[in-house]
Amino acid sequence: MSAAELDHAGELDPGGERDPATEVGRAFKAAIAALRRMRGRETHQHDGELGDAQYSLLFGLRECSELSSSELACAAQLSPPSAAEMLDGLAAAGLVQRVRSVRDRRVVLTSLTERGRELVEHRRARMEPRYRAAMSGFDDEQLLSAAAVLDSLRAMFDQLADERVQSSRLSRS
Repeated sequence: MSAAELDHAGELDPGGERDPATEVGRAFKAAIAALRRMRGRETHQHDGELGDAQYSLLFGLRECSELSSSELACAAQLSPPSAAEMLDGLAAAGLVQRVRSVRDRRVVLTSLTERGRELVEHRRARMEPRYRAAMSGFDDEQLLSAAAVLDSLRAMFDQLADERVQSSRLSRS
């Protein structure tokens, strides 16, 4: 479903009221747009300042002792080449350490350095209160419902992406 389709999926219900599914679509689109704007502004950062995508890689390592580049790319929703390039920069900055796996020498494992862990915890300490404040107006049941809606939307978009890949393969055959 495109952004335009999300905007107009249902409009008003028969009683002339706002359709809840349309409102979810509108809010989802607005949240994605805000995230894109935030990420787009990363090109205007000061030297040495990390962007959201780099923090996503670092946060991916917060709970795990080490991960492969492909695992980190998936967790941070980045392409493997982009993740590898960013990890090189993070290693050069002393925030991550990269070593070859002893089990499979083709795999490079990445882990946080102490400096990287401190940076992640500092960022988390700054962001957690904002996140909690944004969620504070909702009870647990509402938050769990919102999580279920977002999971359903993710599944729908994953299915659409799979269908496009399948369609593309069929058209090349």
